[in-house]
Amino acid sequence: MALLHRVTLLLCLASLAAGLICYLDARPLPAMVVGLQALTLLGLLWLPRRRKDSILMSPQELADRLLKVQESERQRLSRELHDDIGQMLTAAKLQAEWLQRRLPEPLQAQCTTLRSTLDDTLSNVRNLATSLAPRQLHSLGLEASLRAHLLRTLENTDVRWSLECKSRLEGIPEDMAMAAFRITQEAVTNVLRHSRAHNLIVRFQRQPEGLALAISDDGQGFLPSPNPGEEGQCGMAGMAERAHLLNGSLTVHSEPGKGTRIDALFPWPPRTRERANSSKTS
Repeated sequence: MALLHRVTLLLCLASLAAGLICYLDARPLPAMVVGLQALTLLGLLWLPRRRKDSILMSPQELADRLLKVQESERQRLSRELHDDIGQMLTAAKLQAEWLQRRLPEPLQAQCTTLRSTLDDTLSNVRNLATSLAPRQLHSLGLEASLRAHLLRTLENTDVRWSLECKSRLEGIPEDMAMAAFRITQEAVTNVLRHSRAHNLIVRFQRQPEGLALAISDDGQGFLPSPNPGEEGQCGMAGMAERAHLLNGSLTVHSEPGKGTRIDALFPWPPRTRERANSSKTS
C-alpha cells in the first residue's frame, strides 16, 4: 500500500512537470505526456478503492482481531495489578507489621484486623491478575493451569468439582489451550452466578479429529439461544466465537431444571495432524 502511494505521487509530479514544460514552450502535449496523465488518473482512481479494500475485514477476521486486543489488554491489566498494586499492598502490609510491633496493647486488635484486610486484598488482587492472564498456562500447561484455577475459584463455595483428562494434554497449541482455558473459565463463572449447581465436571479428551472439551453441571439449567449475542448472553457468545475462530464447534445442551452441558471440539492444526500421522506410521 505504501509503495502504491509513492508510485502515484511520482506519476503526479512527472505529469505536472511535463505539462508545465509543454505549456511554457507553447506546444501541444505529446502522446507520451497524455499517456502519463492517463496513467496518473488511473492511479488516483484506484488508490481509494485499495484503501477501502484494506480497511474492510471479514467478520471472522474482525472477531479474531478483537480477541487478540482483548487478550493483550488483559495481560496489560494483569501486569499492572501484579507489579504496581501488588507491590503497593505488600509495602502497606510490611508497614502494618512494623506499626503493630510499636503500638500499645489497646490498639493491637485494630492493627491485626488491618493486616488481615491487607492479606485478603493482596490475595484477591493476585487471583484477579492470574485470572486475567494465566501466566502458568505457558509454563505448567493446560491441565495444571485449569486445576489451579478451579481450586482457587471454587475453594470457598459449595460446588464439588472434578477435572478429568482422558489423555495427556502436553503439546497443545497455544491458541487452542488459551481458548479451552477461557471457555472453561467463563463456564465456571456462569455456574457461580446463575446455575446454583452442586457438582461440576470438566472433561478433556484427545480425539483423532481434535481436542474435545465437555463441561457439565447439575444446576437449574436454562433455554439456550440460537443467537446468544443478540439475546444479551455475551459470555455464551464469546465462548462460541473462540471455538469458531479455531474452526471448531461449541454446542450447549440445557433445559430448565436439568442442568447444563457444554461440548466443544477444537480441530488439530494441519501440522499437528501430520505429526500425529507420521508418528503412527513410524
